[in-house]
Amino acid sequence: MNAMGEIQVPSVQSQVSPEEWAVRVDLAAAYRLVAHFGWDDLIFTHLSARVPAPGGEHHFLLNPYGLLFEEITASSLVKVDVDGNAVDPTPFPTNPAGFTIHSALHMARPDAHAVMHLHTPHGQAVSAHEDGLMPLTQTAMLVRDEIAYHHFEGVALDLEERERLIEDLGAKRAMILRNHGTLAVGDSVATCFLRLYYLERACEAQVMALTAGSHAVNHPPQGSPEVTAEQGRRGLDMVATKLAWPALLRRAYRLDPGFAS
Repeated sequence: MNAMGEIQVPSVQSQVSPEEWAVRVDLAAAYRLVAHFGWDDLIFTHLSARVPAPGGEHHFLLNPYGLLFEEITASSLVKVDVDGNAVDPTPFPTNPAGFTIHSALHMARPDAHAVMHLHTPHGQAVSAHEDGLMPLTQTAMLVRDEIAYHHFEGVALDLEERERLIEDLGAKRAMILRNHGTLAVGDSVATCFLRLYYLERACEAQVMALTAGSHAVNHPPQGSPEVTAEQGRRGLDMVATKLAWPALLRRAYRLDPGFAS
């Protein structure tokens, strides 16, 4: 830590493959963007990404426990194996509860290269609502059919909960953890982040819409939620990869280019 209270972490860029470094930069950017949007929860919750290992097995990048999201850099991300053990020397611990959720989904879903989980007030409010996410806005309708639900079992410390998480998620790419928060998976940091962005914005809009009471809500015409869901399935990943994520990366660099160190 320097005189300004900033965490100093030596660069690991020369010690990892170019492919891993690219994932590290994207994931560090995602952490900074979560902080920028006000979605962080002090040092809690996690965003993770899979990286290839030399022996063909999978390793995962996870945030160093104890750092604020606004402090995370590409080099400070901790690389762990499927059991949550650090692969390389690191001064930082990881969070067992966070790894329980993430490891389950990474291991069960080959397409889950990135897993992101949040505890925002709006996400938690919708997770506690009997109807879950309702088709009240275009944003909600774009992702609603992709959402699974998992009932609360306490802080996720029990490894046996892994199987129930996997079963509940099924083939879907987002989840509302009842009385807990939101989650998304994706085949890249880009697609995962944008899916989570839409889910969080939909939750925020729902909470705001229901402040006037459910009787005052205008529901969409019959059939339109299904049409919008299909549009989301066809276009969301392309928009994320080709348009939204490059723009978000530019924002991350403008906010603080140090994340990519």
